[in-house]
Amino acid sequence: MLKRNFPMSRQNQIQTNEIYKNIPLEDIPWNIETPPQLLVELVDGRKVQPCKTIDLGCGSGNYAIYLATRGFEMTGMDCAPTAIKIAKENAQKKGVKCNFFAADVVDDLGKINQTWDFAYDWGLLHHIFPRQRPKYLANVHRILNPRCKYLSASLSEKDRGFGGSGKYRKTQLGTLLYFSSEDELRELFETHFEIIDQRTVEIKGKFESHTFNYLFTERK
Repeated sequence: MLKRNFPMSRQNQIQTNEIYKNIPLEDIPWNIETPPQLLVELVDGRKVQPCKTIDLGCGSGNYAIYLATRGFEMTGMDCAPTAIKIAKENAQKKGVKCNFFAADVVDDLGKINQTWDFAYDWGLLHHIFPRQRPKYLANVHRILNPRCKYLSASLSEKDRGFGGSGKYRKTQLGTLLYFSSEDELRELFETHFEIIDQRTVEIKGKFESHTFNYLFTERK
C-alpha cells in the first residue's frame, strides 16, 4: 500500500524526462497545444493582464508561448531538461520570445534571483505529493511579488480516471499522481495565499475529460 506522504522522488523526475525523450508529443496526454479555456478567460477578462509571468511545469512550452503572443513576458520552468529543450525549439519555430530553464519546483530555488507578477501551474500540482507541497507553495510565494496572482489547476479526488478511486493513482505512462480534495487544497493554500476563486471543474483533455480543482489566488 502506498504511504499518504510518499514524496515526489528523483525517479519521477527521471521518468518525466524519459517520457519527453521517448514518446511523441502527440501521444503525451498532458501535451495540449490549445490553451485551457479557463486560462484564456482570465486573460480575456483582464483578471490577469500582461506582466512578467512564470509557467511552473511548463512542459513543451505551449501555454507560455500562447501568453507570450498575448503580450506577457514569459518564463517557463520544468524539471525535465528534454521538455525545456523542446519548449525552446517550439518558441523559436513560432518566432516567440520566451525564457525557459530546467529546475525542480520542490528544490531549493535560492539561486533564482528574480520575482514574477503572475505564476501558474496547469496540471503540475497532482505530480507533487503531500509532504512536499508546503515546500512548493513556499517556493511559489517567494518568487511571486506581493499581492500578485497565482493560478493552480490539478486533478480532483472526484475524478473517475486512472482507476476511478484512491488518492494515489498510476497513469498509463507509469507516472504516479495524487488526487486532492477541495478542503485539503484550501488548507494548504491559505497559508500563503488569499483564495479568490476555488471550484471543481470539468476540463477537456487530449483523450478524455477530467475533474480538476481550480484555484485562482493572490499572494499575501
